[in-house]
Amino acid sequence: MPTEIKQGYNVSALELIMTKLHSGGKFGQGAYKVSGGLHGVGLSVVNALSTFFNVGVKRGNTYRIQQYKDSVPVSVVKDVTQEEFKKAFPKEFKYLEKEESGSIFHFLASKDYLDTIKLNAGYLINRFKEYAYLTSKLKFIIRDETNPFNLSNPTTTFYFEGGIKTFTEALNKNKKGLNSPFYVNEEKDNIVVETAVQYNDSYSENVLCFANNIKNAQGGPHLTGFRSALTKSLNDYAKEKNLFKNGDDSFSGDDVREGLTAVVSVKLENQKLQFEGQTKGKLGNAEVRPAVETVVKKALDTYLLENPRDAESIISKNLLAARARKAAKAARETVLRKGALEISSLPGKLADCQEKDPALCELFVVEGDSAGGPAKQGRDRKTQAILPLFGKVLNTERARLDKIIKSDKFKILITAIGAGIGEQFNLEKLRYHKIIIMADADIDGAHIMTLYLTFLFRHMTELVEKGHVYVAQPPLYKAVWGKEKKYLIDEEEKERFLIANKEKNISIQRFKGLGEMNSDELWETTMDPAVRRLKQITIEDASQADAVFTMLMGEEVMPRKKFIMANAEKADLDI
Repeated sequence: MPTEIKQGYNVSALELIMTKLHSGGKFGQGAYKVSGGLHGVGLSVVNALSTFFNVGVKRGNTYRIQQYKDSVPVSVVKDVTQEEFKKAFPKEFKYLEKEESGSIFHFLASKDYLDTIKLNAGYLINRFKEYAYLTSKLKFIIRDETNPFNLSNPTTTFYFEGGIKTFTEALNKNKKGLNSPFYVNEEKDNIVVETAVQYNDSYSENVLCFANNIKNAQGGPHLTGFRSALTKSLNDYAKEKNLFKNGDDSFSGDDVREGLTAVVSVKLENQKLQFEGQTKGKLGNAEVRPAVETVVKKALDTYLLENPRDAESIISKNLLAARARKAAKAARETVLRKGALEISSLPGKLADCQEKDPALCELFVVEGDSAGGPAKQGRDRKTQAILPLFGKVLNTERARLDKIIKSDKFKILITAIGAGIGEQFNLEKLRYHKIIIMADADIDGAHIMTLYLTFLFRHMTELVEKGHVYVAQPPLYKAVWGKEKKYLIDEEEKERFLIANKEKNISIQRFKGLGEMNSDELWETTMDPAVRRLKQITIEDASQADAVFTMLMGEEVMPRKKFIMANAEKADLDI
């Protein structure tokens, strides 16, 4: 960082950056060609929301520091010796000691402005890991010292020679890759297009998009251009090699996306970068689409011709997907025929609610009639619908859509939810804005819940993304003393309660399942909006969620076995 006096301001450039909005390097001429930030406010905003902020800058043999308290500088930027600098930043100095230049930032977020100052270490580690993939040969060293019980304070280091090519292989870690990764990195119309592609043996798509290293969860023109190039290239190759048979004449976009893992990264000049929305979830530069489409199409055409075995594996996957799509369409037309979502055609097992506004309606997906009975009796009939489904459902991680649609249990659930499935999915037709999975608080219940979540994550992803999916948390125990009672969610809460109330004569009852509760108990513990505990299912990191579902529910046994062995001590087994 520059530390000299800034002409026209009579203060150090460092202090200007720390205290004045829109004064970062990206507003100068040529300081940044590519940057993820748009406004140049990052450091000044963090400083404004911190109780203290200490900055250290090394440039050659010169060391300078400045300290801030409640965003106000304690002193001017001052020169210090190497020893004084080391004393100010004892843990970080070793990382700068052998470098020509660099900066160190120490800050503590202020409780006066923020709801919590606790860092989400997992989130930060995942972001740094992505940055390391996106910029090959850049090293990140992360050391988490926030946990006082973690005496070893392990250091995590990320460094990847292969960049996004390695990233794509990592995303397929627990899946069987069908081809050696396709990779291209070219510049077109002053836009750098970098893409890596590898198919796997699963039925889901996992494409991550980035613009100037900022993740765009909602995609944008770069995603559109990539998908168009992929579909055109694979169709051209299959037609040229006469690979379409049995009435097939082309692949749809869905056909070529089954089992697809890809990373699409573009880099634009900072002053031209545009996003839709403040969260930067969607890229807004329309000129990116033709650049990505041209670069990827040309490179992928060459890749398919030069790698015939890989091409054969990919096309075979696409052909199977196309046939499954046709089978799924036929099954869907039978199951979700015209009028199937009308009230008169709702499944007989469904005890619907009276309210017609989806925003006010809840659907409880309940394990079996033994729990469905009390749930129907205890519910608020105006807003709460109950759908009892028996036993364990199909593991949709290992099944195509045509098989899923033919499953009786999913047929009932799809119809009840009302939004359709696959290419007919339409969130506007959703009949309930809360889909609540209510299973027993034991191992079997957890397994059933995971099976439903797998289905919703893979085939109704938008429900999860928009925050419509919840898990009910029924209590495992009921504590009774005298005329008093208290419901306890799990073993840990029970132990805390018993320790805190050891002078009382407390009787503990363990519920074996939801069906063991009467309707009043089920209402006051699990269904009453005033007191119940619901967990909203979110996708904070889609690639991590994909990896977890693949590991837990996929074909590969060893990753699951290793996970179980590593976490066995944490499991609360209901034996």
